[in-house]
Amino acid sequence: MDRGQIYPSEIHRFSDLATELDVFRLTDPAHRSWLPTSGRAVSRRGTLVIYASDRSGPVQAYRLDLKTGQSHGLTAADQLVPESLALTPDERGLCYMDGELLTQANLTNLRTREVYRTPSGYQPGGTLHLSEDGLYATLMEQKSGTSRVRLVLMRTGGAQTVLEGAEAISDPMPRPRRAGLLYRRGNSELWVINFDGAQNRKLRLAPGAVGPAFWSADGRAVLYLNYPEDNKQLHAIREHIPDTNEDRLVATTTQFVAFGGNGDSSVFVGASGSKASPYLLLLVRSVKRELTLCEHRASDPAKVNPVFSPNSQRIFFQSDRDGKMALYAMVVDKLVAETEIEDH
Repeated sequence: MDRGQIYPSEIHRFSDLATELDVFRLTDPAHRSWLPTSGRAVSRRGTLVIYASDRSGPVQAYRLDLKTGQSHGLTAADQLVPESLALTPDERGLCYMDGELLTQANLTNLRTREVYRTPSGYQPGGTLHLSEDGLYATLMEQKSGTSRVRLVLMRTGGAQTVLEGAEAISDPMPRPRRAGLLYRRGNSELWVINFDGAQNRKLRLAPGAVGPAFWSADGRAVLYLNYPEDNKQLHAIREHIPDTNEDRLVATTTQFVAFGGNGDSSVFVGASGSKASPYLLLLVRSVKRELTLCEHRASDPAKVNPVFSPNSQRIFFQSDRDGKMALYAMVVDKLVAETEIEDH
């Protein structure tokens, strides 16, 4: 197994053909590598990235040191779920799903601890979200037409069911600074609910389908992609304030199908789904204007998964543009102001 193994740098720097800006390919496309889709992958200073790869056969988790380019093997999992990786808030540990097991690993000595096991009869939903203080994890579980959201206390492994029903529900995300979470029903509904199951309600969003969504850092707002019912209309970033039921346009986009926000939601990075313009773009909220960063050229733009480092000075994304799925990065410190980061 790769746990404890150190791999030499695979970083390759090149100039994007469309913009001539520098792009760094972080992993070799001879094997597949993925950024997590639910948990935080990048350290506060943007110098460390957690990712999954099948470089040695079975999918395992790795820590990439951007100063040296080296990748350090972290896990010896039997069935690691790539999208479930989550860096703990203190950046000393890693949480992930290993089949039916919610596991925590120490990044220093690589010791692992089984936190929670999916009960018999249920299937885990794949994604894993940690609360901003690291005290709780939220998981999906399913069985015979029933879905439920589980809230797991990380310290003890104790769990409670927040919500259960016959409808397909997914992606429960803890709300920063509140004892609640956001979750999805179908392709056009977002709901919020308290940890104790109270105040379960549907958000009054703009008409159309709902793309990726996430909480703002302060937990005040939900940022989401809106796909209008008229497919000739532009995809838009919108902001919903659950406490007041306000829903407002942030900006229309060059057909974003995946996006992420910087530390204060003043700048967004998005992957265009346009076949004619397969670009990764910055969108500045104050002026509602976009800047093309590079071509992502992914076969499925929805899987580009662009994210900012917490200090907003780097962006990371994934693409199979060079063969298999690989990780990429760009330095944007001359384009985006640095945002404050909280130490845990």
